[in-house]
Formats: sequence, structure tokens, C-alpha cells
Amino acid sequence: MGAGRLVAVLVTALLAGCAPASAVAGGSTGPPAARRAPEGSYTVGVRTLTLDPRSARPLPVTVWYPAGTDGVAAGRFPVVVYSHGLHSRPELHAGLTTRWAAAGFVVAAPAYPHTRSDAAHFTRADVRNQPADGWRLIRHLGRLDRDPGDPFAGHLDLASVAAAGHSAGGFTTSGMFTEGHPTRLRAGIVIAGGGLPGSFAGANAPVLFVHGTADPVVPVTVGRAAYARTRGPAAFLSVVGQGHGEYLTPDRPGFAPVLTTTTDFLRWTLYGDNAAGARLPLDARTALTRYESRPAR
Repeated sequence: MGAGRLVAVLVTALLAGCAPASAVAGGSTGPPAARRAPEGSYTVGVRTLTLDPRSARPLPVTVWYPAGTDGVAAGRFPVVVYSHGLHSRPELHAGLTTRWAAAGFVVAAPAYPHTRSDAAHFTRADVRNQPADGWRLIRHLGRLDRDPGDPFAGHLDLASVAAAGHSAGGFTTSGMFTEGHPTRLRAGIVIAGGGLPGSFAGANAPVLFVHGTADPVVPVTVGRAAYARTRGPAAFLSVVGQGHGEYLTPDRPGFAPVLTTTTDFLRWTLYGDNAAGARLPLDARTALTRYESRPAR
């Protein structure tokens, strides 16, 4: 696909809206040094906070985390920044994000000021500013981790961060991987999205693309074009015959292999769990999903 055609498809896709189905029904950094990934499942806690509430760009955030009897479970947990699509909100993605938290990740999901469902001044063009919001959130979490009076103090592993998102949130995720991005951003998951200008530059990091082959909003060709641009290790999970995100809703076709694949991808890239990495092709061996991967270039 030529550059002009790709831009035209991207604009058309964003104009169509990006709420999930549930809303309406160098060198490579490589994985971190191996450490034991959690076994079993945690109870999930939830916390809401707002970054810079008095600024021109306040950022409400929902955080799901592994919980113990007295708050956050013992230990340090990798962080996933999860970005919603147009006309959406973090809680509409809780079917996926809470399960990641139960698997041992702190998942922080911003409600972007001009693209969320209740935005006072909605504008899809603001997607270009959202990668900076993602980095602002990571810096804020770093301050909470260092604050002895905060419940998250000592529990956030901010040397192992992933970015993930659906639709416009997938483009936001890609936009966090620009030239000079810190190596703490170790992985990305782009769901029904594509790339922004300048994406996939800087330090290489593994990126997993998830896309329905019958997506009418962001065509699968857009996701494949972004996959082709990545320089680090990359994988593409096709959800056969599925549209723009119904596979993110529990009990809908495709949800189980998407959940298993994304969770093992996070375990591999953020915990250095090589067994989880080896399972990835098997996780998606179903009638509804196809998995392919390639090494860094």
C-alpha cells in the first residue's frame, strides 16, 4: 500500500469511530532478565486518580492491580499502559485489563481528554497528542512508586513497561515507540490499530499486533502495514472473520485465544518468561486465529 493510500485509510478509519464492540454490545532491548513470573491468579484491586487536575489537560486514570489482603499484593509488578479508542472509556475494556492484572500486571488506563466518550470537546485529531499523555502517566507512576506514603510505593516495576491499546488506542500505542523512547518501554500490543508518523523508531522492542480480518473500521491492511514497518521482533495475530473488537469481550468468539496470547506475550516481554514466549504459537492454534512472527531486522 502506498504512503498516500495508507494515510487515507487511516483517516477514514479514525472518522468511523473506535469504541470496542462491548461498548455497543539500534539494537533490540530484548526481554528483561528472567525472573519468576507469577503462577495462579491474583485478586484484582482498582484505583482511580487524576493527573494534573488543574491543568489544561487533566488525565483521569483507572488502575487495575494485583491485590493482597491489605492493598497491593506483595512484590513489584510490571506496568501496562492501556489506551482506549474513540468514543470509549477504560472501563469498557475491563474484560481484558482485569485479567491482565490478575495475571500479575499493573494496568493503568487513561481516559483521554478529547477522545473519550464523554469528552466536552471531542476531536479525533487529538490522538496525535495521546502518546505524550502515556509518557506523562509513566512518569507519574514513577513518582507514586517513590512516595513512601502512596499505596503503590515499592510495587511498580517501571523498568518493565508495555503499552497496549485498541483502535485509536492502538495508534496511540504505536506513537509511544518513537526515536529516543526510553528502553523501559519493552513491548507493545496494537489491537485493531496501526502506526502514527514516526512510530517504531528508536530502541527495538517486541510488538504484537491483533486484528480482525473482517474489520470494517480499521482494515487489516492497516495493521499489516504497521507490522511491516516494525524493526524489532514482531508478531501478528489474525482473528479470522472478526470485526473491530468483539473478540475483546469475554465469552465472545476469539476472546480466549486473544487473552491467552496477549497474556503470554506480556509474561515473555516483561517478566522474561521464555516458556510463555515459546507457548505463543500454540496459544493461537484455534479455528478462529492465525499467528505469525518474525525476528528483529
